[in-house]
Amino acid sequence: MTNTEALRLEGVRKVHGDADTADNHVTALAGVSLSLPAGTFTAVMGPSGSGKSTLLQCAAGLDRPTAGRVFVAGREMAGSETELTKFRREHIGFVFQQFNLLPALTVLQNVTLPLKLAGRKVDERRAAEILRQVGLGERLSHRPQELSGGQQQRVAIARALVTSPSVVFADEPTGALDTRSARAVLALLQQAVRAHGRTLVMVTHDPVAASYADSVLFLADGQIVGGMIDPTAEAVAERLTRLGDELVQKGA
Repeated sequence: MTNTEALRLEGVRKVHGDADTADNHVTALAGVSLSLPAGTFTAVMGPSGSGKSTLLQCAAGLDRPTAGRVFVAGREMAGSETELTKFRREHIGFVFQQFNLLPALTVLQNVTLPLKLAGRKVDERRAAEILRQVGLGERLSHRPQELSGGQQQRVAIARALVTSPSVVFADEPTGALDTRSARAVLALLQQAVRAHGRTLVMVTHDPVAASYADSVLFLADGQIVGGMIDPTAEAVAERLTRLGDELVQKGA
């Protein structure tokens, strides 16, 4: 682990709807600030509607905050949509619950696609090596539909890593997988951090998935309300239950 900062949020707010009309807007993020070092694996958790996905979308440059600033690898994410798209292609990797692979392309072509989109040299040998690392070295010429769900998610992970991004954002990456495949995918994500120094931010509702991370951030009502280092599934589940009870009491 290094001391280099991979991701920083400063007072990030996100309001959906008309901020001037109390009845007509929802505050999804209420001034979130955080700093994550490079080479770390962070899980983001919270009750439904707590702002987890909005946090990921704003941090990854997929959505613009209403207020506040986001920095990736020391550079502020700002500018036109074209500039933001270019920045994402150079610095950010994505793994989603739905694998988002192109069915007409082979496994290898799916993985090298981000390099082509970024206008970078396509190094098929390196892409093939990453696919070998995720256990798909024999499947380079297969199409996505010829693979299991767990294998497709491994292709998606290889695709996220091929550009050597500053941060990889994973949104419920095991949500569509069975237990065995989910654990294999989580172990791969963990290996990308520990063996290869990647920085990973994962939104999940699953305490077992969160236990693979180095630390957990808990969100409620669009704010960070706590954290946990070296999480266990049991401790995370207990904390989430407590958070849910507190929100029920608050609303009562």
